[in-house]
Amino acid sequence: MISSLFRYGLGFLLCVAVLLETGCGTSTQDNPADLVLRNGVIYTVDEERSRAEAVVVRGNEIVYVGSNDGVDAFVGPDTDVIDLNGKMVLPGFFDSHSHPPGGALIESVDVYLYGERSLEGYLNAVGNYAERNPDKTAIRGMGWSNALFPPTGPRKEDLDEIVSDRPVALTSGDGHSTWVNSKALEMAGITKDTPNPEGGVIEKDPDTGEPTGTLREIAAAPVMELLSPYTVEELMEGLVTFQKTANLYGVTTVHVAGVGFDAGYSSGAEAYKRLEESGRLTVRFRGSLLFNPDTPIETVPEFVEKRSQNTGRLFQTNAIKIFIDGVVEGTTAYLFEPYVHRPDYRGELLWDPDYLNEVCAALDKEGFQIHVHAIGDAATHVALNAFEHAEKANGKRDARPMITHLQLVAPEDKPRFGTLGVVGLPQPFWFQKGGFYENIEVPYLGEERASQEYPMQSLIDAGAVMASASDYPVTIEFRPLMGIQQAMTRAGEGVTDPDQILGPDERVGLEDMIASFTTNGAYANFIEKETGSLEVGKAADLVVVDQDLFEIPATEIGRATVLLTLFEGKEVFRSPEL
Repeated sequence: MISSLFRYGLGFLLCVAVLLETGCGTSTQDNPADLVLRNGVIYTVDEERSRAEAVVVRGNEIVYVGSNDGVDAFVGPDTDVIDLNGKMVLPGFFDSHSHPPGGALIESVDVYLYGERSLEGYLNAVGNYAERNPDKTAIRGMGWSNALFPPTGPRKEDLDEIVSDRPVALTSGDGHSTWVNSKALEMAGITKDTPNPEGGVIEKDPDTGEPTGTLREIAAAPVMELLSPYTVEELMEGLVTFQKTANLYGVTTVHVAGVGFDAGYSSGAEAYKRLEESGRLTVRFRGSLLFNPDTPIETVPEFVEKRSQNTGRLFQTNAIKIFIDGVVEGTTAYLFEPYVHRPDYRGELLWDPDYLNEVCAALDKEGFQIHVHAIGDAATHVALNAFEHAEKANGKRDARPMITHLQLVAPEDKPRFGTLGVVGLPQPFWFQKGGFYENIEVPYLGEERASQEYPMQSLIDAGAVMASASDYPVTIEFRPLMGIQQAMTRAGEGVTDPDQILGPDERVGLEDMIASFTTNGAYANFIEKETGSLEVGKAADLVVVDQDLFEIPATEIGRATVLLTLFEGKEVFRSPEL
């Protein structure tokens, strides 16, 4: 009897060993794989940061990660076997704070200003659009840069020369300022006597007191109400275009930082749901519902109901987005110390702190993940206070609150990220000096404060999980490989002057940067058990890169190319080079 049990136990252990090697509980000969990638540099980004030579995909999941010797058993007559010849395989990339369809929608429907670099270029684009669309009752666009204009912003008179008979509203590339013509101001009832709304700024001429034509933050709301919302069909078309670009760059999961429930710019939830129902999503979307400072706390149950309407496998809305402040370029980021060019002004805190604490506690109690926009150091402090208040009110849980942008963070607040379990969502694409730094950040913040912008390594050291993002369409070309390079060099591409490095001590190593665009993104979205690393049983979200990133200089990583993108085992992009 003991002998029989021993033989049975030994046989069971041998079976377990086989299962661990193959990652599959059925005969591989009877059930061959769909894809075998062999002879590559497989960087799994698992807990051990282990490496392998081959990875095997069957259906929508990974069934083997290991040596080349182990893949033969998975190969059948229809298996696609690719010899990588030393190319690199990584998990599919995450963009943990983005605004799709963004530029893809603007380019197909409105005035697309990204890529223009002058007032003349902007005005030509508006004029050409107006000529092509004589029946449009209002003209909308996006993409102009604050760096090309004085602190009071672009002027209405320039737009009036191009279009004067219908309202024009052009949102800046960062999404926080709006350039309008006189007709828009007239129809919105904004005059020299109109006071700044709470949380917004109407820029006015210092000599005449007249509105210049630039509206910051919530001050643009009366103008935006003049514009027709996008249709769900337009949003769907924009999302399909966005997905193609995302897959080209190797992005397989995106967090939508502001999902609306209408067809406004914030991307109506209906568009995502229809695409998922029709099988047209090639990106996994997680999203945040918008909760504004004037939203009554009594509506929290309505947000719970909205969350329950979005429970698809690929599209869900389990977080709440809150704007604490504005942006430095709009002089609306909320700072501890005043702006250099406005010594009596610290920016705009969009919330009453006590009400923010109350709202965060109520949302946390309902199990929402809280996703905060904070640019200024004082804004980040207020956000951390709100998270701390929610934890004290409801007890500690695996809440994973998120703060995005983190342009300025007070040194004393950095340890609180680890203590409170806060996930940071930085935009490493912005980690450099250059025109924007010289024209906006230094004059507005001063050299010392500007040089401390965008901490990342110090936050990692403080225990923060950092999940990188683009804030697309603020970063219109949202290639994660370039984001990795920027975080490692903190200098513009091709820049070699050490004085042009933005905070040398904040440079991040390659392993941490890859993690920030993969497994940390999965953690930030509570899906680390499903994806984010190359492990048996996880979704087959992966990318093939033409070079081993560990074997090339950091300054060349942004030039590496994605050759293949798989999303849940489905090929969503393949370069002719592979």
